Amino acid sequence: MNWCSQGPFSIFDIETTGMSPVNDRIVELAAVRVECDGSLRHFSYLVNPGRHIPARATQVHNITDEMVKNAPFFEDIAEEFLDFISGSRLVAHNAIFDLSFIQESFFRGGFPLWDGKTIDTVKLARMTHPGLPSYSLQNLRAHFRLETAPGMNPHRAAADVEWTRQLLGILITAMHKQHNNFSLKE
Repeated sequence: MNWCSQGPFSIFDIETTGMSPVNDRIVELAAVRVECDGSLRHFSYLVNPGRHIPARATQVHNITDEMVKNAPFFEDIAEEFLDFISGSRLVAHNAIFDLSFIQESFFRGGFPLWDGKTIDTVKLARMTHPGLPSYSLQNLRAHFRLETAPGMNPHRAAADVEWTRQLLGILITAMHKQHNNFSLKE
């Protein structure tokens, strides 16, 4: 079974000014769309949050005010992102966090909320590989020896999306092996 045939999937990640979807803002949004035939399309933007990025957030993702000062605001890329993800399943690592920021940003900008299906690779990893010491993306990256290209830095959206894409393939394949008739298709 080719795991991509279970798609299409839009695997996404965000970086933010903090932990609150109501009070904080997105500073980076990246996604890769995996079609059922395995072909890929990429989406990636730094995002102007319209406010200062706190030092504690910059320490995590290394995105500075200077880097986003001329970047588009979320409202400027929201329709493009909605078109990009249309007709797919959204996938994120710890999806509730990322999706809460996306939904709040859609709401704030007057855009339609995501009403499609979402897959959380943390939940899928816990189901297929119980008992691991940590289900953080970086721990799973090490555990599964995910490929890392030059310039891929943890806690940057495009790199985290690529590792989540690799992880999703491993997890769907494991789920298929563990449950012979497993299918995400309805």
